[in-house]
Amino acid sequence: MEIRSVFDSAFASYGQVHTGYDLAGLLSAMESIPLPEQGTAYRPSIPELEGADCFRELEDRAFGGLPIQVGMCWGRNTRLNCLEYHRSSEFNVGASPFVLLLAHQWEIEGGVLDTDRVVGFYVPAGILVEVYATSLHYAPCHVDGEAGFRVAVVLPRGTNTEKPELTNLPGESRRLWARNKWLLAHPDSAEAQTGAPIGLRGKNTEIEEEA
Repeated sequence: MEIRSVFDSAFASYGQVHTGYDLAGLLSAMESIPLPEQGTAYRPSIPELEGADCFRELEDRAFGGLPIQVGMCWGRNTRLNCLEYHRSSEFNVGASPFVLLLAHQWEIEGGVLDTDRVVGFYVPAGILVEVYATSLHYAPCHVDGEAGFRVAVVLPRGTNTEKPELTNLPGESRRLWARNKWLLAHPDSAEAQTGAPIGLRGKNTEIEEEA
């Protein structure tokens, strides 16, 4: 898979790079959280990260005053496994470089997305990127297996928490996997084994450890 930079013009339909934020305190707080022994971890809201000086600026500037949460996805990963989307943009910044695997929501056909539509984008450490609501995404991939990755995940408050109790869901609503989270799982993923809706067809994309 060819991996492009988020500074490449090809990224423009998936998201954008944001500048002018002082993220030093957030990045330092992220570094203080140990990596899991294996795989990845995710918490939608982490008090240590939300205590960073940039929290109010992210809430006011990035989300126009909407209540936000700052969580983190961290660990080691090289595979696609799933794709998800929200009704809002997601902001990410990494304490080390990472790779995002992305596709467009409008490339879903009949509830299924072919994994050959997935593209990779390299994000340098400390660069704040917005992933648009129309961009399918999931756990980042590490660039260095020893270092792993730590990526802050900034979203409207409540996202990725327990979903509403709904039954007999039609169409897209069958993909609702958490609050404000619609999921398409690959058949080979652990998520699919626990009942996540299968919506990816083709190879379970895997990147090399060096972007």
